[in-house]
Amino acid sequence: MSNEDQYGGGGYGDVGGTGQTRTRLPETPADPYGTPRRTPRASRSLVTVVGVVVLLIAAIAFANQSGSSPETPSAEARPSTAATQPTGTRPVDGKNAGIPTGFAHDEQGAQSAAANYAVALGSDGMFDAARRRAIVQAVYMPDVAAARQGDLDRVYTDPAFLGRIGLDAAGKAPKGKTFISRTNPVGTKVDKYSAEAATVSVWHSTLFGLAGEGSQTPVAESWYTNTFELRWVNGDWRIADFTQKSGPAPVGQDQTAASAEEMAAAVSQFGGLTYAR
Repeated sequence: MSNEDQYGGGGYGDVGGTGQTRTRLPETPADPYGTPRRTPRASRSLVTVVGVVVLLIAAIAFANQSGSSPETPSAEARPSTAATQPTGTRPVDGKNAGIPTGFAHDEQGAQSAAANYAVALGSDGMFDAARRRAIVQAVYMPDVAAARQGDLDRVYTDPAFLGRIGLDAAGKAPKGKTFISRTNPVGTKVDKYSAEAATVSVWHSTLFGLAGEGSQTPVAESWYTNTFELRWVNGDWRIADFTQKSGPAPVGQDQTAASAEEMAAAVSQFGGLTYAR
């Protein structure tokens, strides 16, 4: 999903006790300045400063290009991969009802499953009866899916709920408008893990609303954290239960909101993503 960057390099320099700056290149066996010299005349001060700066820049460039140096930290001392960088061993290659499946039987697999399930359960497919049933069957444990299907059907077909968000009784957007419901995971963390069960939290943003001229529910961004209780069932991670809470929400950037036409065009042109850690 993205590249991992590594940062390194450095320069070498000594600061003398007399107020003068002495600079040496790496691996120089002796002090290039030799024995102490007399204090330079004032007319040469500018030349001396320029010379020191040039040598320092050269030393830094040389150190960055060299393969190793006496002060290069060992592999054991280097910091581990940052939590904000994507990690993983392999992507999943199976799908069930359009949802990735066949997650690894480890912590990374559990995180991948939770992120993908958050995307599926937050999609506009939950507002279509056939797609909703396929999603529920794909992400929940079999017995939980059977128990939850009726409850979810009642929620997503409630006329009052659909009316508040501008959809008709069938969950369809009015003519000329585009309904948007999209979940965008930012990161995951494992709260508990064993070979048979895992608790994984997914921090994500959502885009939700109707894009189109005159929409009473324009597309807005919100932030949530979903916590999934997963079980290892039939060779894959499935949801036993999950809860949702608001935030943490970042400070909003001072940007001009897109027009209704721009938002509708963006949603139709930029497809949603599946996620694998």
